[in-house]
Amino acid sequence: MTESAALDPEDRKIVTLARSARARNGVPEGAAVRDETGRTYVAGTVALDSLRLSALRTAVAMAVASGAESLEAAAVVSGAEGVSSEDLAAVRDLGGAGTPVFLAGADGEVRERVAAT
Repeated sequence: MTESAALDPEDRKIVTLARSARARNGVPEGAAVRDETGRTYVAGTVALDSLRLSALRTAVAMAVASGAESLEAAAVVSGAEGVSSEDLAAVRDLGGAGTPVFLAGADGEVRERVAAT
């Protein structure tokens, strides 16, 4: 478990943005990523009949579509027990192995910090 108050202010910001996306859109997950220039991309779960994407993969796709070349960190707010291997792979593909991914609950408390693999 990671103490949320001990997070770097920029990491705390993406957790807060992910939490806001989840609450605002009423979706199962909210996510945010920060690119190499400090820009953030925020997304919620996409659940259409023809397209299904987790919030984290959607945020990574938004970063790529906006021209990001790398990621510094990612956060997802979810009721899940862990970050899926597909989500970690998407973060790794853009940010590289070892990019930190923070998993927080609906209350915004970070439950886990994992490295993209």
